[in-house]
Amino acid sequence: MKAMILAAGRGERMRPLTDRTPKPLLSVGGEPLIVRIIRSLARSGAADVVVNISHLGEQIELALGTGAAYGVSIRYSRETVALETAGGIALALPLLGEEPFIVVNADICTDFDFSRLHGRVNGSVRAHLVLVDNPSHHPGGDFALAESEVRDSGEPRLTFAGIGVYDPALFAGVERGSRHQLAPLLRAAMAGRAVTGEHHRGYWSDVGTPARLAEVDALVRAGGMPGAQGARAQESA
Repeated sequence: MKAMILAAGRGERMRPLTDRTPKPLLSVGGEPLIVRIIRSLARSGAADVVVNISHLGEQIELALGTGAAYGVSIRYSRETVALETAGGIALALPLLGEEPFIVVNADICTDFDFSRLHGRVNGSVRAHLVLVDNPSHHPGGDFALAESEVRDSGEPRLTFAGIGVYDPALFAGVERGSRHQLAPLLRAAMAGRAVTGEHHRGYWSDVGTPARLAEVDALVRAGGMPGAQGARAQESA
């Protein structure tokens, strides 16, 4: 199963750190955020990885290279201007192929086991999302999870973790090279009951500000976050 890491964003909330360093290369526990994700993907069996880049993208490409050092093969989807989530994915579709693929935000830190995502999208399902408990900075959540179906409305609300599996058909209406958000596509698919999901109860953080970066770094250095392969017992489908 192929995977895509979204790494093209500017990281405005992380400034001034991201003025000279792209956010995916900021480190926690002495290792860049994006490298931690790549290692987790490699452990899950996702050996082919696409990384989209824009802001300071040459630094990411130089740091990661071909991916051989991490046991994966990396190809790059270069965006002259960041195309937002769906726009970036649509541009990269020729590299991702015709089968469902994993997509992960580059600015999260988690113990989620990506091997759980294999085979989650098939038949009439167009997307499978990983949801987490609402963090303090996003108390209202994003979507509701009813058994295994993700809905735009309902209670209780959970937060989208920036981890999902998508059928390429979800992006059929997005013109390549255009800017397009992911949420409208997901909501349209939810209206057709074509989105499933799961609740990750292990560790997850959106490393979106310098304060959260410092918090996660301290936690990882203290050994407070279990490895992805040890997280399976904490999961609940």
